[in-house]
Amino acid sequence: MKTRLLGAALALSLVLLGLSVYAQVTRPYHPGTVWTIQFIHVKPGMDTAYKDWLATDWKKEQDALKAQGVILGYKILETEGHSPNDFNMMLMTEVKDLATLESTEQKADALTQQVMGPDEQQRQGYKNREALREPLGVRIAREVVLTPR
Repeated sequence: MKTRLLGAALALSLVLLGLSVYAQVTRPYHPGTVWTIQFIHVKPGMDTAYKDWLATDWKKEQDALKAQGVILGYKILETEGHSPNDFNMMLMTEVKDLATLESTEQKADALTQQVMGPDEQQRQGYKNREALREPLGVRIAREVVLTPR
């Protein structure tokens, strides 16, 4: 009697284990890194001046963040605007995941203070760049990495 009951329990356990393994979903993708994307409208005739700023101050800040492990990398994409007020440049910064984006915020602020100067100096820089560009918005996007089936 005990043997039969033990055998039935074992059989039921194996069936339930098999169902749980079968129920697991295998997807052909997984989440990748997270990108913060700034959409910028560079004003007419100001491309060279804005790119000069990007190649100096902005790059210096991004390189410092990367050296300290706050970000994984950065990119600049240039595109045509589809209307006079549309974005024509995207500044992209890559981090490992959303948790990293949030957990390194204070470290990033401290590094920015070191590289770009105190808040008042940074505010003045924003005002100076108003003649060159107009920021239109920021999006956070997660990369989707496709895996072979």
